[in-house]
Amino acid sequence: MSTNFNYDYTSTLTDEFGHPVADNNNSLTAGNNGPILLQDTYLISKLAHFDRERIPERVVHAKGAGAHGYFEVTHDITKFTKAAFLNRVGKRTPVFARFSTVGGEKGSADSDRDPRGFAVKFYTEEGNYDFVGNNTPVFFIRDTIKFPDFIHTQKRNPQSNLKDPDAFWDFLSLTPESVHQLTVLFSDRGTPFSYRHMNGYSGHTFKLVNSQGEAFWAKIHFKTEQGIKNLTVEEATRLAGEDPDHATRDLFNSIKQGSSPAWKVYFQIMPVDDAAKYKVDVFDITKVWAHKDYPLIPVGRMVLNRNPNNYFAETEQSAFSPSNLVPGIEPSLDKMLQGRLFSYPDTHRHRLGANYAQIPINAPLKAKLNCQFRDGSMTVNGNGGSAPNYEPNTFGGPYEAKQLIEHPTKVQGAITRSKPNHPNDDYVQAGTLYREVMTEYDRSRLVHNIALHLKNAKKEIQLRQLQIFYKADKDYGRRIAELLGLQNL
Repeated sequence: MSTNFNYDYTSTLTDEFGHPVADNNNSLTAGNNGPILLQDTYLISKLAHFDRERIPERVVHAKGAGAHGYFEVTHDITKFTKAAFLNRVGKRTPVFARFSTVGGEKGSADSDRDPRGFAVKFYTEEGNYDFVGNNTPVFFIRDTIKFPDFIHTQKRNPQSNLKDPDAFWDFLSLTPESVHQLTVLFSDRGTPFSYRHMNGYSGHTFKLVNSQGEAFWAKIHFKTEQGIKNLTVEEATRLAGEDPDHATRDLFNSIKQGSSPAWKVYFQIMPVDDAAKYKVDVFDITKVWAHKDYPLIPVGRMVLNRNPNNYFAETEQSAFSPSNLVPGIEPSLDKMLQGRLFSYPDTHRHRLGANYAQIPINAPLKAKLNCQFRDGSMTVNGNGGSAPNYEPNTFGGPYEAKQLIEHPTKVQGAITRSKPNHPNDDYVQAGTLYREVMTEYDRSRLVHNIALHLKNAKKEIQLRQLQIFYKADKDYGRRIAELLGLQNL
């Protein structure tokens, strides 16, 4: 069938209007380390198009399970943040949590090898705060401009509509920063036994601000009280056939039977001035902060004790975004986070509508609503009644909370597309994880799982990926090469 489109797949990369793309790997930022600028129209267009690629299923995290519960503060951390829901030991805040696979469709198996989404909506008196993390502390890429490309390689081939190991490994073998997350994903941690038996991590660095105006960098950890429990690849494959919804079933039944799963919540706290001299870029989501450098500080405890009354109304229509922050918790210069601040609410507006915040599961429970976002499809909250729909006004309308202005972050440098200028060795932490954290059993499982998947890719892609594993650790690369029969090449 002929078309009017003049595609030339061997020529310069362009946007949808034929404009040449000078850099498809680095967002336009103020200085090398950001933040990202709104004038990066290619990034905005790329993310906005990506958010609208599938209807009405979530682009990522399509299959998930949710539950209601509460968060209780167990330790005084007011010296780090002025967030009201954290201001008193014993204080409880209602929450709704959703756990999910990332790359699979709604009909995929819960046991698929995949990161797991770990999202929690806190209904605080200052508005909803969304923790939007994963069950791994790192991610595959550090710049959000590559996210649509990465997810495309996890989905189906555009011609065959089949999962494509060549695309999967081709992209990752050309993206060395992915090796840390790959090492986590292809361990048995990539196939959790259930949603109850896994941790949750912010991955991103956030800024905490206290009531004195002092700022700190922070990472957030949810540690399961049920204990970590994973599946082997053989067990995961069996469950995919016997009970592909086993994790969804496990969460629902455990709560129904009165066994409420719980997680302890911790912060890693870094003084702001430490960031410039730390051994890794603290805003790089492919890196972790060593616990010996910044130990876990206990904060509170989350308990899930009530199942949704209706899956669609609550779990399916729940919408989480890292842009939903409260005073005392602010974004950092993390380039992946910066892009997510736009992309998540944008995809919710596409999937659920412009007024998705009025859906009961997403609406604030404890905060007073006084918003001048009006009209639009499915406006059901009274639309502001007869009050003025503009600000400032002299008719008794809302006023600004100037005392809650964001904490200043100093940025400088030329507007440019570039990699961060902080040292970024993409192999060190993956090698450390392999050698010093994993047991011999863990290492044997890891190389077995990788070889089982990588063997389906073309040989030239296998060889390119093996170079990355060798750079992380020689034994790591050697053992995978032996399993692939490539040790003599």
